[in-house]
Amino acid sequence: MFNLLKTLTGLHGPCGYEQPVSYFIKDYIKDMVDEVVIDPIGNVIATRKGSQPGPKIIVTAHMDEIGFIVKKIENNGLIRFEKLGGHDDRILLAQKVRVRTKSGELLGVIGTMSAHFVKFDDASKVRNHRQLYIDIGAKSKEDALALGVEIGSPITWATELDLLGNEHTGRVVGKGLDDRAGCAVVIKLLENLQNQAFAGEVVAIFTVQEEVGLRGAQVAARNIEVDVAIAIDTTAVSDTPEETMDQTLHLGEGTGIKIIDFSLIAHPTVKETLITVAKEKEIRFQYEVFPGIGTDGGAVSLSNKGIPTGVLSIPSRYAHSPVEVIDLDDLQATINLLTSFVINLNQKSSFSF
Repeated sequence: MFNLLKTLTGLHGPCGYEQPVSYFIKDYIKDMVDEVVIDPIGNVIATRKGSQPGPKIIVTAHMDEIGFIVKKIENNGLIRFEKLGGHDDRILLAQKVRVRTKSGELLGVIGTMSAHFVKFDDASKVRNHRQLYIDIGAKSKEDALALGVEIGSPITWATELDLLGNEHTGRVVGKGLDDRAGCAVVIKLLENLQNQAFAGEVVAIFTVQEEVGLRGAQVAARNIEVDVAIAIDTTAVSDTPEETMDQTLHLGEGTGIKIIDFSLIAHPTVKETLITVAKEKEIRFQYEVFPGIGTDGGAVSLSNKGIPTGVLSIPSRYAHSPVEVIDLDDLQATINLLTSFVINLNQKSSFSF
């Protein structure tokens, strides 16, 4: 699992520029499914039919990661940028980034003034990202252009997945775990179904542009008639000491079963089925009530005539930063519950309101 996560998070794929992720996943899962395609906006859509009649289910996770895009190249070679997805300006300074060009990736750093100048500045000031810049080592605009930088070149954090602490903690840290961790869960479901009988049909959707408005999921789900859907995403825990934290969701205490967020009130039948399966299989879980987040589940639930939708959430610390942290036990609990939910489906399964 660590190796798959490391590969997925290492891919350069901010919102709208997910091509490396789309093509990697398509190739990785092609022998696990009956059919897999990339749709016109980049969603990877795969289907696998079970050996018995039963409901048709969407399982979905988003491929995009938050990032940036080149807006302007200054005459001195420094790069101005815009955001792709939600960022906290307070953590941008002095972070390493990677700029993707047609000829390869360039390492850069979001610049910050030397600490020696702070005495002449307002130390409490948080500069807007439009006042910041990326330094790729270019000496001039012409130099930056020669390196392959263009207006519109996509940018991600430059951190790589690593063990947090050491191999004994069971936790990992890196960029893009939101939501490449969810993609790993869906991939592992497809692997688990290789030698496992199940009823119905699984439609696995790896979506684009979730971080800028659930756009990929809106497109993909509108064209698929299904009986039920489960979205997989990360969610922000509240177990750290800041005064705003309410200690309701914890790292290392199991997968989150969504109750409500700002994009979705989880379908009660789907939610209760997930809870029942988790209890029967003794899979650790937590209830998630968190209005500060949204997922592709919200978009899927509104598709067609309405799709009964639930969400499984992988607890995460430091979300939308270059150092996101998850617990591998929580990840495994999410895989186990999703797999058990799918395997438990049968011809009589119903998700009426």
